[in-house]
Amino acid sequence: MNDDKVYIFDTTLRDGEQSAGIAFTREDKIEIAKQLAKLNVDIIEAGFPATSPGDLDAVASIAREVKGPVIAGLARAVPDDIDAAWEALKDAESPRIHVFLSTSDIHMAHQLRKNREDIIEMARAGVAQAKGYVSDVEFSPMDASRSDTDFVYQILEAAIEEGATTINIPDTVGYAIPEEFTAFIQSIYDNVANIHKARISVHCHNDLGMATANSIAGVLGGARQVEGAINGIGERAGNTSIEEVIMSIATRSDLMNVYTDVNHVELYPASKLVERLSGMQVQNNKAIVGRNAFRHSSGIHQDGVLKMRETYEIMSAESVGQPTGESIVLTKVSGRHGLSARLEDLGIDLETIDLDKVFVAFKDVADRKDEVDDRDLIAIISEHTSFDFDEVWTLDLVQVSTTDHGRPTATVRLIDSEGNIFEDAAVGEGPVDAIYNAVNRVTGAQNTLTEYSVKSVTEGINAQGEVTIRIETGSGSYMGRAADPDILVASTRAYIHAMNRALNDAGTL
Repeated sequence: MNDDKVYIFDTTLRDGEQSAGIAFTREDKIEIAKQLAKLNVDIIEAGFPATSPGDLDAVASIAREVKGPVIAGLARAVPDDIDAAWEALKDAESPRIHVFLSTSDIHMAHQLRKNREDIIEMARAGVAQAKGYVSDVEFSPMDASRSDTDFVYQILEAAIEEGATTINIPDTVGYAIPEEFTAFIQSIYDNVANIHKARISVHCHNDLGMATANSIAGVLGGARQVEGAINGIGERAGNTSIEEVIMSIATRSDLMNVYTDVNHVELYPASKLVERLSGMQVQNNKAIVGRNAFRHSSGIHQDGVLKMRETYEIMSAESVGQPTGESIVLTKVSGRHGLSARLEDLGIDLETIDLDKVFVAFKDVADRKDEVDDRDLIAIISEHTSFDFDEVWTLDLVQVSTTDHGRPTATVRLIDSEGNIFEDAAVGEGPVDAIYNAVNRVTGAQNTLTEYSVKSVTEGINAQGEVTIRIETGSGSYMGRAADPDILVASTRAYIHAMNRALNDAGTL
């Protein structure tokens, strides 16, 4: 056997389907299995044929249609299960029957109600029956991490004697700690006389959040097969996320000195397919395949990544098939470097804008939104690149009080071109009318509002609203535009924008 290769055993279609709320159809299973074949996993555990005629049919369909990987079916160490597994797998190019049996005292006493001698005989009989059908037999002592280790050694030796070629050590309830699990795997080599005739596998659950860590610990202890599911779906808190194991081995080959034959660029497509068909959403911060796995929000991180991606990325998005167009995420913690890079990506010539003003406007929006997207940036640029004139007045504060009984009141505070501060208040027929009356009182302007429109720049409750207005003055008609998450603020700034244009034309500076 190749001591450097780690075989990848995917159980998305079997243990993954045992997640509460998931029920793959036959067609779903075939589609996922074909993607797993593109991913080039070594073994696909296609299901548990004895559980239902539908699952048997799905496993049989995968066995017929999917070529390349070994196709495995799960079976308890009972004759009917093993017969059903063979019935489902008989047309497979490379079939494997996976036989399991509980070995922990708590399972034997309360679930199986059998003693250790009975369990060993059942293991022997089950593996022997499976071996009569296929040459490739896997045996799992379920709940091995909570079992008496001497009993585990004994039953593993018996299973290998009957023909098991893979010995899987399940941490069925996610109980193990990595250091402990490494020692357990190493101890099997020291205490099972015929272990050289089989490959050791590990199958870890995530109840304590250590499934991937325990799987890697198993590899460090000498295991050369790892079992897991795409996106980590599975019973309770799930299985090992197989994509995490694959990329851990690829990224830290310097430490582990092992490899897989997986086609890494198919990991993200596999993740999205399983997410869609399972209905279980992948969290944004999920390692390897999460939306944020290769996105950077902090200004310090953005600066580093823009200079050299490896400063904050230990693998590339491209290596796992992730889209790469949104690596810079603009939020309130982003810096000027990240903003400038994103504006350049949008085709904005930085020489044509006042970056200082744009950055201030960006920070103002970012303080009120989780994320500033490209449409927000375009709205900001649209407003601030149109200042081809001197700003006579700038907005410092607007405050509005309104009710369904009575007239709204607005207070505005404006700063003139010399830095003087002026404040006044007014009432109006509506909040916008009150604001504009207050601005007129401060500036002494006599403008007539002829057009007013507002539209959403982005989606959601914190979307920016873009306000466009037109005013008539003694010197002509002038348009103003502004965007802000607060429509009343946008309305005020748009009015001042139009008014400043009018004052520039009139020479009132």
